[in-house]
Amino acid sequence: MPMTGTTIFSHILPVIFGFVGLLLIMSGVMDDNKPKLGLGIVLFVTGCIFPYVVLSSIL
Repeated sequence: MPMTGTTIFSHILPVIFGFVGLLLIMSGVMDDNKPKLGLGIVLFVTGCIFPYVVLSSIL
C-alpha cells in the first residue's frame, strides 16, 4: 500500500532541487562566483540522492 506524500519526495522535490542547482551552477560559472557554484553543486547532488535516502527510510 503506497504511503501518502511519497510523490513529493520522489518526483517534485528532486526536480526543484536539480533545476535550482543547475541555475546556480550556470550563474556561478558565468559570474566566477565560487560560493554560488558550490551551492549549485550541493543542491544538484542533493536532488539526485534525495529520493533514494528519503524513500528508503519511509518505505
